[in-house]
Amino acid sequence: MKIACLFPGIGYTCDKPLMYYSSKMLTGLGWKVVPVSYGGFPSGVKGNAKKMKKCAEMALDQAEDILKDVAWHQYESVLFISKSVGTVVAGAYAQKHHIACRHVLFTPVEATFSFGIRDAIAFHGTSDPWVESDFVRESCSREGLTLYITEKTNHSLETGNVDADIETLKNTMRIVKEYAAGKDC
Repeated sequence: MKIACLFPGIGYTCDKPLMYYSSKMLTGLGWKVVPVSYGGFPSGVKGNAKKMKKCAEMALDQAEDILKDVAWHQYESVLFISKSVGTVVAGAYAQKHHIACRHVLFTPVEATFSFGIRDAIAFHGTSDPWVESDFVRESCSREGLTLYITEKTNHSLETGNVDADIETLKNTMRIVKEYAAGKDC
């Protein structure tokens, strides 16, 4: 049995493209998919480390409640798919509960790299205003994580050009599918 948990971002919920299509794809491949939806966050988080930390703490508390009945030991494969602040929540949750899992990190933020995540792939856009590209590159390199960089995309891996964004989404989902299948990407 395989389980995938979706840890969304602050405004990037499980019904947004990266999370939605990850969920649909994994469900189609036989994975049990558990969305970890949370909310009630303060406004004005971007650029405010104190508010970002508060959001991560709030989301982790809500994730604890949502996932409290999951019997992790019964799954042969656990995959955490996360976005933005969700990458922090997924890392903190896995560390706290000693869950051996793989991670898909969509647009990780600085705090993501403080949890010793080792088995992961990460996606970053060079126009992401939430975190510097050099920081993400260096952090992924230091942790041994495979990083996929999409030039000129924002924190949602989008440019505003629908055709380009659909192509990015298609390529991203292909990589996620291969990673979920256990293939080296």
